[in-house]
Amino acid sequence: MRLPDMPLHDPFVVADEATRTYHLYTSNDPSVSGVEGVGTMVYRSDDLRDWTRPVVVFLAAEQDNLWASEGGWAPEVHAWQGRYYLFTTLHDENSPLPVPPTGHWGTPFRLANHRRGTITAVSDSLLGPFTSVDPARPTPPERLMTLDGTLYVDPSGQPWMVYAHEWLQTVDGTMEAIRLAPDLTGTIGDPVFLFKASDAPWIGEGIPAGVPHQLPPYVTDGPQLYPAPDSSLLMLWSTYEKNVLGTDGTLTGGYVQTYAVSTSGALHGPWVQRRPLVREDSGHGMLFRTFEGQLMMVLHRPFENARGKLYEVELTGDELRVLRQRVDLDGGG
Repeated sequence: MRLPDMPLHDPFVVADEATRTYHLYTSNDPSVSGVEGVGTMVYRSDDLRDWTRPVVVFLAAEQDNLWASEGGWAPEVHAWQGRYYLFTTLHDENSPLPVPPTGHWGTPFRLANHRRGTITAVSDSLLGPFTSVDPARPTPPERLMTLDGTLYVDPSGQPWMVYAHEWLQTVDGTMEAIRLAPDLTGTIGDPVFLFKASDAPWIGEGIPAGVPHQLPPYVTDGPQLYPAPDSSLLMLWSTYEKNVLGTDGTLTGGYVQTYAVSTSGALHGPWVQRRPLVREDSGHGMLFRTFEGQLMMVLHRPFENARGKLYEVELTGDELRVLRQRVDLDGGG
């Protein structure tokens, strides 16, 4: 299989040096995996061009007493202390959460908050099976509607989960972090605020004349942390630029891949927002290095019926720059 033929959303690549194999994780799609159910599947390749048919590594239905059975979004796999940890977002539409007041925005929101958050599951293999470490609840506080949790280990060795706090609950979506227990089975302390989506100064550029300037909501999606060579810290994230919420409650605007920089190198920032890296309804990207040492970014495009797109990128100081799209691998488009 090749990327143009592979349904995938929120792609995450693990380049496994031991086997010289790239593992590309995404939500389970029964049409290609042949396995029904909410979960995670993985494609494999040794050259980023030709991929195996995916195998399923996690199924929500196979977990004992799991708190949710919907979603299966944004799976990531991280090596930690000799084992592999899967983060993926689940939700339960039958468990409502409080809806925030929105009258001061003067905007006709249609909010439907329910229990949503990233779970943690563990395996001894990149190919699973992964087992939830706490079936009773998501890893971030369950009173919060969150998604897209990712692992970050700070210079002291403290693991954190960084996640997006949903605009559906906050109106102005935020990025937050919470400390994890050393074995990743629980959390320590309260969430830490990092930044909000509206901090990006370019987010409302180009709204047509006659439309009120940058109506809410503001969306945060897909964080990934990456240390820069100048000791600063980068966060890839996605949002919608030129957001306009219509009177019918529909959201219009372009999905984009962007990034922010903590010039202090600390997770708490302060975070400086940079210009988008890729537009054209693209996003939820992550960085990885090829076995030859080239820094790459993978993301999905378009948002609906998504396919993986690969870009060679360059990181100089704290500036991330796209060099070229690898159309020879991803088919362009």
